[in-house]
Amino acid sequence: MKKSGMNRRAVEFPSVIPGQIIRADLYTPKKGKGPFPVVVMGGGWCYVKELIMPEYAEFFVRAGMAALVFDYRCLGASDGEPRQHLDPWHQIDDYRSAIDAVSYLDAFKGVIDPARIGVWGISYAGGHSLIVGAIDPRVKCIVSQIPIIEGWYNSMRAHGSVGFRELTSLVNEERKRRYLTGKHRFIPHSGDPKKEVVTWPHPETKPIFMEIKKTTAPRHEHYSTIESVELLWNYNARPFLSRILDTPTLMIVAEGDDLTMWEQEVPAFSQIATARKKLFVQRASTHMSMYSNLSHLAIAGTEAANWYREWLIENI
Repeated sequence: MKKSGMNRRAVEFPSVIPGQIIRADLYTPKKGKGPFPVVVMGGGWCYVKELIMPEYAEFFVRAGMAALVFDYRCLGASDGEPRQHLDPWHQIDDYRSAIDAVSYLDAFKGVIDPARIGVWGISYAGGHSLIVGAIDPRVKCIVSQIPIIEGWYNSMRAHGSVGFRELTSLVNEERKRRYLTGKHRFIPHSGDPKKEVVTWPHPETKPIFMEIKKTTAPRHEHYSTIESVELLWNYNARPFLSRILDTPTLMIVAEGDDLTMWEQEVPAFSQIATARKKLFVQRASTHMSMYSNLSHLAIAGTEAANWYREWLIENI
């Protein structure tokens, strides 16, 4: 895949698990000479590296930076079993393995400046980017877009009382079956909750993801292990926000977002400790329009690119 204004190179690097390889795409500007600052980019629920992230990466590359877009373990081109298993803390480890790679591997020397690393995340990874930025001192700039803040609340609010009862029953039943058989079962990413129990019961999600799968991200699979839901419920980015002491942090929120719940996102922004922070509320948008509406994507991408330029290029 070659986007206008940027080159792509397939790369790979070790994960924290010996023998497991993470695979990624490194995008660099067609013009200019490295070493470039780099934005490390991870995706949300069931994402693969081709799913919408190259479109955002293009804004960063146009602004004079490189972008490293990777597949988490168990997803896409990366190693790991069981497939389609989403463990948020393993995904955070994978972010840090990507930072290890651009910091220490010879393959990135002369191309990437390890002193100028930013992180970017959207949806589930919007929370990850905040946590990674809080715990890894190598991160010099953070962008968190439409983030999940607290998984249990997010899931309960999305399903409502009755729907959440059904999901809870399925998760509890699966825990017993998994303990007795050692095997995972799976749950759809999204779909019609009147017909089946799904992780995210929003009718607009599946058509958008299926169109992206058909056009640019064929490795995307629209399901996860049921245990992934249980791991989501134990996920909370909030305790890490007070640890972001001086790292410039931008949070991009969609007005009225009822998928990742802007009533969680906006108060969470106030808990970020650094004074070098900005909340950008994208008006007349939704969570999914950040994927499907190119003008909404461009607004968010430009806002993030300007933030990275300010803190990774201009103020260094």
